[in-house]
Amino acid sequence: MRVAAASSFALAFAATALAAPSLVERSVSALSASQLASFAPFTQFARAAYCPLEAVKSWKCGSACDALPGFQPTLAGGDGAGVQFFYVGFMPSQKSVVVVHQGTDPAKLEADLTDLKFPLENPDPKLFPGIPGYVQVHGGFRDEHAKTATQILAETKKLLAAKGANQVTVIGHSLGGALAELDSVFLALNLPSNIKIKVVTYGKPRVGNTPWAGLVDSKVQDFTRINNERDIVPIIPGRGLGFTHPHGEVHITAPGKAVACPGDDNADDSDCTIRTVPNILVGNVLNHLGPYEGLYMGSTFC
Repeated sequence: MRVAAASSFALAFAATALAAPSLVERSVSALSASQLASFAPFTQFARAAYCPLEAVKSWKCGSACDALPGFQPTLAGGDGAGVQFFYVGFMPSQKSVVVVHQGTDPAKLEADLTDLKFPLENPDPKLFPGIPGYVQVHGGFRDEHAKTATQILAETKKLLAAKGANQVTVIGHSLGGALAELDSVFLALNLPSNIKIKVVTYGKPRVGNTPWAGLVDSKVQDFTRINNERDIVPIIPGRGLGFTHPHGEVHITAPGKAVACPGDDNADDSDCTIRTVPNILVGNVLNHLGPYEGLYMGSTFC
C-alpha cells in the first residue's frame, strides 16, 4: 500500500514535471566521506518526526532518538494527517533550537492530498511581512505551514531566550522539507537579524516560483536540500508550472557518493537531480524513503 500510494502521488504530476525551461550548465563538487557523515544527526531528526507523538515528547522513539542523546524536546504537535507532526526543542551539542516537520507518509492519504494542491499563491502577509506580490508559493504547502507557524515561532523565541542561543535549525523530509523551507523564510523575517537560520531537507518538492527561490537564497544562506539517487519528488511540481528550487542541492548518486550542485534549480550536470531524473518515468519512488547513508524515512522505519 505504501508504494502504491506514493506512486499515485508521483503520477499526479507526470504531465507537469516533463515540461521545463532551458538549463544552465554548472560544475559540481564531490563530497568527502566526512562531509556526508556530518548530515547524520539531521537525518535522525527527520526520521524522528515520523514516530508517535508521545514517543517524541519523551524522546524515546527508538534508534533515531537514541542517536541524538541530550536533545530536549519542548513542544510537539499535529496528527500526521490534517496537521503534519512537528516538534521543537534544543540541542546542546549544536547550541541550536531545532524545528522538525514530518513528511508525507504515503499511508496518510489526507497528507498526500495536501501535496496534490499545487497552484502558486501569495504567502500570507501576516506571516511573511514585506514580501512582494510577485513572490508566490505552492498553495497547499502555504496553508499547511500556516497551521503551525505562530506556535512554532513562539516556542522558538522562548527557547532562544532561555538558552541564550543564536541559531535555529529547521529540518524535514518530503512535505516536511517543503514546510522547513517555508519556516526558514518565516523565521528569518520574524526573528532578530542576529539569529542564524540553518536548513537541512531530504527529498523536498519544489515550493515556490523563481522570486521565492531568490528570497530563500538571500534570507537563508545555510540551506542544504539532499536528494537521493532517482527520487522523483524533488522534480515536482514541474518547472514548467513556474516552480523553482533554491540553492543548496546535495545529490546522493550512490551509497557513499554525493555531489554538491551549485546554483538554484538550473544545474544540468549529469550527476545532479535534474539530469538524473528528467521526468518521473525514469525515477524510482522508493528512493524517496532512502537510504540516506544507510537511514530510511517513514513510520515503518521509526
